[in-house]
Amino acid sequence: MGPHRLTFALQLLVTLLVAAFLMVPAGASILAGLTANYFQGLASGLTLKWIGEVLNLYSGTIGLSVAIALGTLAATLVIGVPAAWALARKPSSFARLVEEVVTLPIAIPGLALALALILAYGSFREFRISPLFILVGHVLYTLPFMLRAVMAVLAAVDVRTLEEGAASLGASPWQRFAHVVVPNAKGGILAGALMVVTLSIGEFNLTWMLHTPLTKTLPVGLADSYASMRLEIASAYTLIFFVLIVPLLVAMQMAGSTLAQAAPARRPITAGDDA
Repeated sequence: MGPHRLTFALQLLVTLLVAAFLMVPAGASILAGLTANYFQGLASGLTLKWIGEVLNLYSGTIGLSVAIALGTLAATLVIGVPAAWALARKPSSFARLVEEVVTLPIAIPGLALALALILAYGSFREFRISPLFILVGHVLYTLPFMLRAVMAVLAAVDVRTLEEGAASLGASPWQRFAHVVVPNAKGGILAGALMVVTLSIGEFNLTWMLHTPLTKTLPVGLADSYASMRLEIASAYTLIFFVLIVPLLVAMQMAGSTLAQAAPARRPITAGDDA
C-alpha cells in the first residue's frame, strides 16, 4: 500500500470513528423512543405509542419553538444585514467598538443574559409571560452570528467599491442596499440564517430562565420530559427533535451548495448592472 493510500485509509478510519462516536448515542436514543420497553430492548417490540404521547403532551412546545426560530430569523435579518452593511462600508474604531458590544452576548453565559433581561424587563408582566420575551433573548444571542457572517462576505466582495460605482451612477442608498449589497451578500445571509435558526431551536440555558409554564420551547420540554416522564417518552421527544431539525439543516445546506455552484457561472452583481 502506497503512502497516499495509507494516508487516505487513516483519514477514513478517523472520520468513521468520529461519526460513530456522534451517531451511536443518537441512534440509541431514537431506538429507545420506538421500543415498547427500553429495558427489554427490541424484544419488547416497536411502537409509535411514545411519539403519540409526546405529541399529546408537548405539541405546543414544537410549534412555539418553530415560531420563535422564524421570528428570531426575521428580526436578525432586519437588524443584522443593514447593521453589517453600515459597519462594513465605514470601518473605524467606533465600528469595531459597536461590533464588540453586539458580540458580547456570545461571551456572556446564557443564564447571565437571561437574568439581565429579567431584572430589566421582568416587571412588565404581559411582556414577561409572552413568547416575545424569549424571542428578545434569542435575538440578542443569535444576532452576532448573522452580523459576523454578513460582514465577512461584504468584506470579501469589497462592498465599498461596488457602492461607490453605484453612487456614481445616481443610485440612492436604498437602491444600493437592495440591488448591490443584498445580492452580493447572499452567501453570508444564508450562512447566518442557518446558524440563527439552529441555535434558536436548540437553545436551552437562556430559554430555561426566560420561559413560563405556558411558554415552553422544545429543549425545555425535552428537559422536562427527561426529569418527570419515562425514558421512552424522553427518547421519543428526542426523535421528534431530530425529525424537525435535520430536514431543515439539509435543506439549508442544499440551498448553500446551489448558491455556491451558481456563483462561478455569473459575475458578482455590480453597480453597472443597475444602470
